[in-house]
Amino acid sequence: MPRRMAVALAMVVFAVCLIAGLEADNTFAFTVRRALIAMFVTLVIGLVVGSMGQKMLEESVKQPPEKPQLPEAKTETKDR
Repeated sequence: MPRRMAVALAMVVFAVCLIAGLEADNTFAFTVRRALIAMFVTLVIGLVVGSMGQKMLEESVKQPPEKPQLPEAKTETKDR
C-alpha cells in the first residue's frame, strides 16, 4: 500500500511539473529534467513516509502483550 501511494503521488507531481514548465515557456528538455527530479524526490519521500505510516498502523493493530500478574501486597492494620 505505501508503495502504491508513493508512486501515485510521484506521478501527480511529474504531471504538475510538466504542465507548469510548459506553461512557463521553458524548453522541453529542461522541463522534463526538472519533472523527473521532482518525481524521484517525491517517490523517495513518499516511500519513507508510507513505510513509517504502515509500521505505525501495524503496531496499533497488534495486540498488546499481556501484563504479568503481580502478587497483591499484604496490608496490615495492626500499627493503627
